[in-house]
Amino acid sequence: MKKYIGTIITALVVIALSVLGFVFCPPNLDSVQQETFLILLIVCGSAAAYCFVVGELSRNNSQMDKLWSILPIAYAWIIAGKGNMKPRLVLFAIVVTLWGIRLTINFARKGAYRLKFWEGEEDYRWQVLRESKYLKNKAAWAVWDLFFISIYQNVLVLAICLPALAAMTSDAPLGGWDYAAIAAALGFLLLETAADEQQMDFHTTKKNLLAEGKTLSELPAPFNKGFNTVGLWGRARHPNYLGEQGVWLALYFVVLGAGVAQNGIFHWTMIGPLFLIFLFLGSSAFGESVSASKYPEYKTYLAHVSKYVPLWKYKPEKYQD
Repeated sequence: MKKYIGTIITALVVIALSVLGFVFCPPNLDSVQQETFLILLIVCGSAAAYCFVVGELSRNNSQMDKLWSILPIAYAWIIAGKGNMKPRLVLFAIVVTLWGIRLTINFARKGAYRLKFWEGEEDYRWQVLRESKYLKNKAAWAVWDLFFISIYQNVLVLAICLPALAAMTSDAPLGGWDYAAIAAALGFLLLETAADEQQMDFHTTKKNLLAEGKTLSELPAPFNKGFNTVGLWGRARHPNYLGEQGVWLALYFVVLGAGVAQNGIFHWTMIGPLFLIFLFLGSSAFGESVSASKYPEYKTYLAHVSKYVPLWKYKPEKYQD
């Protein structure tokens, strides 16, 4: 039970803050915002249908993974266009575009995109989940694919862009909150970029060494561990996730710059970045369980390294009996 306490507390905090956002500043969209939101919903619904149909037919459930970095760019520029290209909306869209280009390139390097769009490298976690006892049945998997992979994730990707929709009606000039939000978002983007580059370099080198015919235990340190403990990854288990969540939390604060949050920091659009945090909490826990089953030392790494924030360096020699 102890290992679930953090998850339970985080879930309760996410739900509580989301409720406060709706209580203190509920949705109140004007006609232009409503029209824009309808367009966004049509794109979101079409994407969800595409992900489900193509995912089920191809048995490759990374269709949403391919769109994760692309859809926010479309949403951000639709909002900016419908909002008469106000500077705040354009800045939001530019940052989202930089974020999306970087993430798309990173995913493409892993072999995710092919001319046959339904093919490409599938996230290993979907493969593991399909073999689990609860989802091994095709009907059970189809339900999971429909509601979690296709619908929930598409709605979440739309939700993280809604702070820009809320800011559409504001004529407030750019100010401190806006510049702080953009600067923080770019800082988190750099962190995520550095973490992903370090991860790519580590696993590419490990893969090349294994291709020479060596076993994992025969590889030189640190590659013989199987998992990355170099750079940021030696101080945090998921520095890339910290960067990802930080980008969208920072971009939420354009709501404050626009002056549309009437009661402190609470606004209904905070539900997007908050539930993104919850998604990554579950995703990281599942990925860690898979790694712990593959690599003997990973449990020691789990016990002594921070989950997100880069803190103390991993020193396995200190933890040995």
